[in-house]
Amino acid sequence: MTDETGGIRCMQLRGGSSKGAYFRYGDLPADPDERNDLLLRIMGSPDDRQIDGIGGGHPLTSKVAVITPSTEDGTDVDYLFLQIVPDRALVTDAQTCGNLLAGVGPFAIERGMVAVTGDTTTVRIRIVNPTVSVVEAQVQTPDGRVRYDGDTVMAGTPFPAAPIHLAFPGGSNPVFPTGRLVDEFDGVRATCGDAGMPVVVLRAADLGIDGTEDPVALEGDQALRSTVEGVRLAAGKAMGLGDVRETTVPKVTIVSPPRHGGTVTTRTFIPHRVHAAIGVLGAVSVAVAVRTPGTVADPAVGRTVHIEHPTGTFDVTVDLDPEGAATRVRRSTVVRTARKLSDGLVWPRSGKAAG
Repeated sequence: MTDETGGIRCMQLRGGSSKGAYFRYGDLPADPDERNDLLLRIMGSPDDRQIDGIGGGHPLTSKVAVITPSTEDGTDVDYLFLQIVPDRALVTDAQTCGNLLAGVGPFAIERGMVAVTGDTTTVRIRIVNPTVSVVEAQVQTPDGRVRYDGDTVMAGTPFPAAPIHLAFPGGSNPVFPTGRLVDEFDGVRATCGDAGMPVVVLRAADLGIDGTEDPVALEGDQALRSTVEGVRLAAGKAMGLGDVRETTVPKVTIVSPPRHGGTVTTRTFIPHRVHAAIGVLGAVSVAVAVRTPGTVADPAVGRTVHIEHPTGTFDVTVDLDPEGAATRVRRSTVVRTARKLSDGLVWPRSGKAAG
């Protein structure tokens, strides 16, 4: 909904190791094409710097969350995630974002969609991209307000904040969509997993790399990128995702032995840039692969997987029904943080996004 000046109400939050613009569903056009065009203009796409919008010129800072009160029993709000591609006039809902998910609870409380219930408020969130799932977010609300400041340090962001606990109930579908623990694409062994985010897991040694390279170095390795993309395209079809050439899933995570006391080292293509950390649901999918004997990742003992990534470590606790290729997730939990950055009005540029 615009005000009399043409501005659109918007809140910006850092959610996890990403940053995004949060909107109420009713403040955006109901028609998806009109909504997407508007969001491209708000964020500043297509332009790799997004200089004429509020996007940050990187996939991790060019994200949108659309929130609405839920009509489903047992849930409070619906969360639609939209990835705004910086350098193209493209908006996709093919995946969700577990990092922006950390900001959904605070946003819903601030906008009056969920009532505060004490020092901690539980927000039941229904994720609607494109596979529906439910997550419970525990938000600190002392004195009836969302608490953002705290001492929880989360890798991928330089400053501490209040913790937000996210719990994902398991689903009925096996987490290895090809029905196999190991597939081979273009001569590269891979494990295809989906515990909330489709991910292809590859071994660094099979790609001829160490696995600790800086993300910029990996992005600059054209031969590696070509190999990874070839595997991703083939895996996408095998996972039932069809032609993924123009989509942002599956992600590709390269694993290698831990170097800093964790369980595994990772580098993740998302899919063409390399993540400075690792996505929340991507991390859950990787943790399942690490916990399951017979995948390309070395099996780990214990419920908690300590995932090393370029900027630190991300802990994921997973409870599995270990049945080989039929493995299912009973429950997974992570801790994220979020912080409100701004709240007010945004003014999109005029014209069409591609114009």
